[in-house]
Amino acid sequence: MYSSTSNNSTEYQRFSGSPAPPSPLPSEPPQPQGKSVSFTAEASPNGNAEDPEQDNKSVDVTSELWPSGSGEGSAEPPIRRLIKTRDPWSTGLFDCFDDVSNCCITCWCPCITFGQVAEIIDKGSTSCGTSGAVYTVIGCVTGCWCLYSCFYRAKMRQQYMLKESPCCDCCVHCFCEHCALCQEYRELQNRGFDLPLGWQDNVDRDEGLAMTANNTSTGSNSNSKPPLPLPPPPQVESEMTR
Repeated sequence: MYSSTSNNSTEYQRFSGSPAPPSPLPSEPPQPQGKSVSFTAEASPNGNAEDPEQDNKSVDVTSELWPSGSGEGSAEPPIRRLIKTRDPWSTGLFDCFDDVSNCCITCWCPCITFGQVAEIIDKGSTSCGTSGAVYTVIGCVTGCWCLYSCFYRAKMRQQYMLKESPCCDCCVHCFCEHCALCQEYRELQNRGFDLPLGWQDNVDRDEGLAMTANNTSTGSNSNSKPPLPLPPPPQVESEMTR
């Protein structure tokens, strides 16, 4: 093959008097444009060139660049999911002596504390007396107050995004019923509720405080001096001449 190529170039120079043009190199077939990207172990930052088996392997990173379902040639960013984090309780389960009065009431009459907590959690749909009476009847009939109170602990955690600690709600109320009620009472109290007032009185109190704050801000603005008016623009008298 080499001799035939040299003879052809010699004959071309003999008749034309100019050197033969270089033969074109064989062009590689075009690579199909897809959305899959792969690189070998030599180009991989984690690859090991000394391993012969590693050289023949390729890593597909298509799923990282293009999520499933995207069109050809599109580079859509990955979908980010927002995960809501739960907050810890403001007080511990065994911090009952932080509020001594509530600790004593819960120890002797847990139905009172439960009724006050249930009214706030239900946002006034059930009264303190109704929830306390149902709690007492269930406790006297079955002897397990936790069958009713554990559901309100779970409902409270969902409302305020609290962690399920130190264990599940049923176990907390089953083994530490009074401590759990005291913790729920303190949690609502630390969030600004005055539980003996009830739900409606707490709402009225908050509305009254908001109106007082608005009136105070309005009064302070009315007592301030109004801005002075701007002076009129000067008038220029022009004389008519003939």
